[in-house]
Amino acid sequence: MPVTSVPRFERFFRAAAGLDVDKSDLRRFGDFIDRKVGDLLIMGQATAKANLRDVLEPHDLPITKGLQEQVHEFERLQDAGELEQLLARMAPLPPLDVDVSAAAEARLASVAGGLSLALARSFQLIDANVKNPSSQDWERAFRVFDLLL
Repeated sequence: MPVTSVPRFERFFRAAAGLDVDKSDLRRFGDFIDRKVGDLLIMGQATAKANLRDVLEPHDLPITKGLQEQVHEFERLQDAGELEQLLARMAPLPPLDVDVSAAAEARLASVAGGLSLALARSFQLIDANVKNPSSQDWERAFRVFDLLL
């Protein structure tokens, strides 16, 4: 993550869930976004192939109602546009057996934003007293998302 983007994400986590994150947390966050966006794309690929298409479209992504609500909330944030640009650069597309349409690729940044908001809020659900997530807190949050995505 570029050094210039660190303060933006620190502000985001503080505003989203009252969390104080540092550079090591932001590396974990980058890993989270990479993994979860990759997971969504792999499932989207399966949907496209099941429908006999070789192009993944936005509707192929397995976006749940809860994630969609987080995406909408993220899009309403004051800094959403800047954060979306940063998130788009953070999550490179994994190798897939299908092409990703321009519309689906454009949608990924806001989906990553919704995942980011959900992740930040999950720390408070797991432990209402957490202010500076530990490695163990990050691992718990990752496990929760691994169960669902």
